[in-house]
Formats: sequence, structure tokens, C-alpha cells
Amino acid sequence: MIVSINWFKYSSPASFYPLAGRMIPWFAVPAILLIIVGLYWGFFETPNVLSDQKQYYRIIFVHVPAAWMSMWLYVVIAGWGLIGLVFNTRLSFMMAAATAPTGTIFTFLALWTGAFWGKTSWGTWWDWDPRLTSELILLFLYIGYMALQAAIDDVRRADRASAVLAMVGLLMVPIIYYSVNCPDPNQCTALHQRSSVRSIESNIFWAMLTMTLAFWLYSFVVILKRVRNIILEREKYMEWVSELPEIKSQRSRDR
Repeated sequence: MIVSINWFKYSSPASFYPLAGRMIPWFAVPAILLIIVGLYWGFFETPNVLSDQKQYYRIIFVHVPAAWMSMWLYVVIAGWGLIGLVFNTRLSFMMAAATAPTGTIFTFLALWTGAFWGKTSWGTWWDWDPRLTSELILLFLYIGYMALQAAIDDVRRADRASAVLAMVGLLMVPIIYYSVNCPDPNQCTALHQRSSVRSIESNIFWAMLTMTLAFWLYSFVVILKRVRNIILEREKYMEWVSELPEIKSQRSRDR
């Protein structure tokens, strides 16, 4: 019971703000190290040829982790939105809002790197393939989520409306996965190849997994930084904000 109470206290923005600040370095340092290790491993320590794809296959070390993160972070947004709607917690909506830009970046990165891969592998920058099209729709959902929040002046109404949109759009995540991983390969018309993590060479697999973990830790860093800014913006008239050392320091400099 005591543990539950201690955890629940961090649902308050005032309690979570300093905790987020303390957690950021713990995620930032390993994120930087893993990005360096993952990129070096992927580009210099993996086989020169994978099947019929030559050096350009190395784009998977950015493309695949970015695509995974684009779907995962959308699930996170919908999850925070659901928690906010059920328990009416302000911090949940703030976390969802802080996650959306990072998810948007990863989705764009997946599409951008996928275009380079498509040009060399398929001979075209873009094809209205089920996987590509569904990932593009996911990008529009991210943008729509942020646009809806910005369009409604009342913060509470904006949070609820965008949470509902996020949960409705959650249907796109399994669609993206099954767009090239349908149970019957003969019925798949996707140009994008099927996911082949299980059959991939172990050295390539672990390098790709390292980059995925690096992107995951990076997401923690930027989301925590962003949610701290959102807390300060939404709670700026609260007394506890005015007592923060960084706020006092900023006010003294302004004078």
C-alpha cells in the first residue's frame, strides 16, 4: 500500500517535474553511447552483402528501428490518452502531448529512409504499397493529433478530443504490421518485403536491436524534456512553479 501511494504521488505535475529532471541524464548517456555503437556496428561490423541487396541494405539500421518506434510511440500516446480519460489525470495528457512530436519524427524518418531504400531496391522513390501507405496515414494521424490540440483553445477539451482521436487511430498499428505480414504470403500484394527478423543473420539482428534500444532511450530523453516544458507552460500560475530555482534565476536575469 505504501509503494502504491509513493507511485501515485508522481501523477501530480509538481511531483513529476523534478523526477523527470533527475531521470533525463540516466537515459541520455546510454542513448548516446548506444547510438554510436549501433551505427558503427551496423555500418562497419556487419556483412558486406545481404542476399541480393548490396551496401544499401545498411539503411535498415535506421529505417527498421525508426519504423518500430513510430508504431510503439503511437500506442504510448493512445495509452496515455486512455489513462487521462479514465482517471482524469492532467499529467497523462501532458505525457501524450510530449510524445507526439517524437513519434512524428520517427514516422517521417521511417518514410524518408524507406524512400531511399525503395529507390535502390525497387527503382522508385514511392509506391502506393500497403505498408508505405499505412505508414503515411500514421504520419497524418500524428500531425492531426498535434493540429487538433493546437486548434482548441481550452486545454482540457483539446486533451480529451486528441485522446479520442489517438485511440481511434490506434487501428492503424495492426494494419501497418499485417500489411506485409498477412498469414497467407500468397495473398500479400505488398511490394515491401515481409518482416524477416527471425531469419536474419545474428550479427545484423543484434546491431539493429542496439539501434532500436538507442532510439527508445532517446525517446525517453526528449519526451521527458518536452513534458517538463509543457508542465511549466500549463502550470505557470501555480505557486510551486514560481518557487523553482530555474524560474527564480530566470526572473533575476530578466531584471
